[in-house]
Amino acid sequence: MQTVTLTWLKSLEIFNNVPDDQLQWLMDNSENRLINDGEILFEPGMPLTGPHLIVAGGIQFYMIQNGSRREYTTFQKGDVTGYLPFSRGVAAGGYARAIGELQLMSYPTARIQEMIKNHFELTQALVHVMSNRVREFTALQQQNEKMMALGKLSAGLAHELNNPASAIVRDSVSLKEHLKLEPKIFKDMVMIHIDEKQIDALIKELFDVLSVTDQPRLTLKQRMALEDELTDWFEEQGIENASSIAESFADFNFNIDNLTACAGTVEADNLSPVFNWISNLLVTERMVEDIQQSSRRIADLVSSIKNFTHMDRAQDKQFADIHVGIRNTLTMLGYKLRRNNITIVEDYDQALPPVKGLIGELNQVWTNLIDNAIDAMEINTKGTLTIKTMKDGDFVRVFILDDGPGISRDTLPNIFDPFFTTKPMGKGTGMGLEVVQRIIHQHNGSVKVKSVPGKTEFMVCFPLDN
Repeated sequence: MQTVTLTWLKSLEIFNNVPDDQLQWLMDNSENRLINDGEILFEPGMPLTGPHLIVAGGIQFYMIQNGSRREYTTFQKGDVTGYLPFSRGVAAGGYARAIGELQLMSYPTARIQEMIKNHFELTQALVHVMSNRVREFTALQQQNEKMMALGKLSAGLAHELNNPASAIVRDSVSLKEHLKLEPKIFKDMVMIHIDEKQIDALIKELFDVLSVTDQPRLTLKQRMALEDELTDWFEEQGIENASSIAESFADFNFNIDNLTACAGTVEADNLSPVFNWISNLLVTERMVEDIQQSSRRIADLVSSIKNFTHMDRAQDKQFADIHVGIRNTLTMLGYKLRRNNITIVEDYDQALPPVKGLIGELNQVWTNLIDNAIDAMEINTKGTLTIKTMKDGDFVRVFILDDGPGISRDTLPNIFDPFFTTKPMGKGTGMGLEVVQRIIHQHNGSVKVKSVPGKTEFMVCFPLDN
C-alpha cells in the first residue's frame, strides 16, 4: 500500500488552495483501503460513500444500455469520486469497477457535516470538483441520449432509404430494357405519312389530357374496368398490342373520349403505329416520373436528417418554425409509425410565430416524446397520435397525445427521474424524459403530463423568445 503524504496531496490540482492543516486533517480522518482488480464498488441504487481519493489504480464507471455495458468515464490516480459536500445525489446511478489494484483514501460520509463546518477551503475544493463533475456528466448524458435518439431512428431510416433506392434501380433497369424497343417503334412511325397540322392536333389532344393534374385516384376495380374498356376500343380499331398499351393509357387516366379525339387527328391506317408510339412515350414518362419521385423521396429524407440534427447551424439559440422540426421528426419516425398502424393528427397553429431556441435540442424533445407515445400504443397494435401547437400569450404550447393504455399512478411521479424506465431491457435508458425536461428548462419552460387509461398528454410550454 502506498503512503499518502502531505506533499503528494499538495501536488494535486484540486487541493492547490487548501491549507496544509486541512489536508493533514483529511489524511488523519480518512481510511486507506485496497480493492482488487475488477471488484464492483457501486451498483445502481447503492448508497454513495466517500469522498474517495484514488491513490493508485483507477475506477471505471459504466451503465447497461441496450443490454450491453457502456463506459461513460474513468477516474485515475489523483481523482476524487463518491459522495461530495452538498451533493443531492445519495445513490449510485451506474456501476463502478476497480481497474488494477485500487487504493482509496476514503473519508467517512457520516462525518461530512464536520468537514463543511470546520474546513471551508477543503469543502470548497471538493464542491468545485462536484460542480465540474455534474457539468461534464450532464453534457455526456445529453450526448448519449442524442445517440440513443439517432439509434431509434436508424432502422426506420434504413428502410425508408432502401425503398426508394431499390425503386430507382428497378425502374432504371426497366427503362433501359424498354428503350431497346424504341428502334422498331421509331421505324413504324417514320414509315407513315402525317402532316404538320395532324401532328399539332394530336399534340393538343395529348396535352389536354396530360396537363390535368387533379385526376381522381382510381380504385383497383375502377382501374381494371378502364383497362378493359380501352383494350376493347383498341381491338375494335385494329390496333396492335391492344392489351399492353391499354395499361399505359390507363396510367394517365385516358378514357374512350380522349382516344377518339386523338384518333380523329390521323388517318385510320396510321392508328396502330401512332397509338403504339404514344404508349411508348407514356411508359417512358411513367418510369421517369417514378425515378424522380424516388429520388425526391431520398432527397427529402436527407434534408429531414440534416434539419433534424441541425448540423448546418451554429449551436446557439435562433428563431425557427417549430413545425418544421416536428414534421421532420415524423418523417424520421415514419417507418415506425406505419409499422405500428399509428394515425397522425396534426393540429398546428399556422399563425404561430418563429420560436427562439436550440433547434437541434428541441428536435430531440419531439423525438423522445413521439417515440415514447408510439411505444406506449404498440400494445394495441394501432393508435392515434395527436400533435397540437398553440400560442398562449408570449408562450408556445405543444401537446403530444396518444391513446395507449396510460401511465399508472405509481409510475407517474417518477417518469422524469434519471434512469427510471418502465421499458424492457434494451428499449430504454431511463434518460429520455429527463433529457426532455432538462432541455425545456434550458428554454425557461416546463413539461407536464396528464394520463388516464386511453389518453396520455404531454404538454411542453416555453417562451417564444427566451
